Amino acid sequence: MARVQLALNVTDIDASVEFYTRLLGTKVHKRRPGYANFVVADPPMKLVLFEVDDRGEGTMNALNHIGIEVPAPADVGRQDSALSGAGLAVRREDAVVCCHAEQDKVYVVDPDGL
Repeated sequence: MARVQLALNVTDIDASVEFYTRLLGTKVHKRRPGYANFVVADPPMKLVLFEVDDRGEGTMNALNHIGIEVPAPADVGRQDSALSGAGLAVRREDAVVCCHAEQDKVYVVDPDGL
């Protein structure tokens, strides 16, 4: 099953883990220095937290990235073909280490640079 991945920049990983544990009603799935992720069943989502020195207050600079996580590497190739076929500029990276795991990735950029 595919799920949305929402990655946020936070200034205090411990406080953020405590907050999102309470908010989502689920325990942290993976924890590393400066990093945590939650696997949320309903709605299907992975929330990723990256600790940064200073992101400011409010929503400015809070978003790290948005992604769609797919179950298998073959699905990445299918998405690459589908997005390219839809006329989008695609950048592909295979076997990269990100979020403390090796992954294959396909990137597109929206009109505002996200």
